[in-house]
Amino acid sequence: MGANINISEREKIKLEHQAAKLFMRWFEHETGNPIRHLWHNRPNKPDVSCRFEDDRLDLEVAHLYGSEQEAMQILGRELSDVTRNELQALDNNTEPDKRLLTALNRILLNKSVKRYKTKRVWLVIRNTHPAWMKEQIQALQHRITIPPTHPFEQIWIVGDWDGKSGIVQLFP
Repeated sequence: MGANINISEREKIKLEHQAAKLFMRWFEHETGNPIRHLWHNRPNKPDVSCRFEDDRLDLEVAHLYGSEQEAMQILGRELSDVTRNELQALDNNTEPDKRLLTALNRILLNKSVKRYKTKRVWLVIRNTHPAWMKEQIQALQHRITIPPTHPFEQIWIVGDWDGKSGIVQLFP
């Protein structure tokens, strides 16, 4: 990573690589198919690329948060009193499964309109919320809305921040 990349961009790249590595490890474990050699792409391409089935495979990486405020909290950023109050209200008044479904559907909709100059691209979503795990995602799978048109050959979710609970395939 060059000196001209700011701290926020470095953090984003680091998180994308972590998510891709967790996904690749679980994908190999569950399928027995090797997926290797992660590298970062810039700009206007999927976030990272790797080798799969003797060909290039591009991975677009997204992180699943319940809200922007939760993202700041999970990432360890300083929170204002107003934000703390919003998080408390959200935690008290919103059913966690509904927040999960809303956040996941929002990511899928936003990513569905992107276009890439590549033969193969998969979407890998890393769940960051500590209250949600692979089991909650699987339980809501029949209610997840995958837009009818999108550029992804496959869509996957890493079930938790550390990748301990495995991965879930959403599409196909």
